[in-house]
Amino acid sequence: MKKSNVSVLLWIIACCLTLVIAVFQRVTGPTWPVRGEAKFNNVAVEYRFLRSQTADTPLEVRVKTRHDGLNLRLNYRRFRSNDTWHETGMRRDGNGYVAFIPGQPPAGKIEYQVYCGNAAESKPLLPSPIVARFKGRVPAVWLILHILFMMSAILLCARTGLECLRPDPRLSRLVAATLAAVILGGLVFGPLVQHFAFGDLWTGFPMGTDLTDNKTLVMFLFWLAAFFLYRRSRWWVFTAAVLTLAVTLIPHSVWGSELDYEGGGMRNKFSLPVQAPPQLAIKNRRQTGPSPEKNRKA
Repeated sequence: MKKSNVSVLLWIIACCLTLVIAVFQRVTGPTWPVRGEAKFNNVAVEYRFLRSQTADTPLEVRVKTRHDGLNLRLNYRRFRSNDTWHETGMRRDGNGYVAFIPGQPPAGKIEYQVYCGNAAESKPLLPSPIVARFKGRVPAVWLILHILFMMSAILLCARTGLECLRPDPRLSRLVAATLAAVILGGLVFGPLVQHFAFGDLWTGFPMGTDLTDNKTLVMFLFWLAAFFLYRRSRWWVFTAAVLTLAVTLIPHSVWGSELDYEGGGMRNKFSLPVQAPPQLAIKNRRQTGPSPEKNRKA
């Protein structure tokens, strides 16, 4: 096979790997909506529960069903707080039922659960509550550039790693392009997006525990080493490529910015505490029905 044909084939393989990783990152991240179907007394109910919302904007909780006689209630409270569960009835709206949770500041989290039935006998829709995080508005231009360069970094990483398997690899341009994409996507536009969303440019090592920032740091350090050492051995580059593809399998936004409602500040950041926001302002503060278990995975 001609060298040009081999190169095209390797680019196709790299593109396929990038698409698979992009989809995996999207559907496994803690911001991907929870979808499914359940039954209450043989009545089918479809749901699509949001796990991300714009800061200070009410979070819509909606279920779809054709049945008119369901007694649906929404229980919610601030995540990792001492708040009691707040309850509100879900009203009939169009092809289902809907209720709203008050908006929260950037990095604030809410856990919520939907129940059907009365106070004496109530059934939860899901085994455990949904956790939703609120984020500030990010200008589209910075978000697009961040995504574009990060996807380019993964594509170039895969292609450069595959190049290492050829008998006579040409690595200089590929390694330089990969390092540039990692820097632009992860260390320039990534912090800008995080600043608009949560108020911080960097919350990874040594500032905090954000796994996304720490993944970016690991990628940068390994590709920096590969840039200076690829002439000695191609396996420096191959190691950087394999490690980069491996860390991208860690779901996005894990251990990310989270507002500490009890102590103030951010849970993922080593910083001085700030005044915590007040409790949710609602009309009905009574707690009825069984309390959902906390979902600590978010």
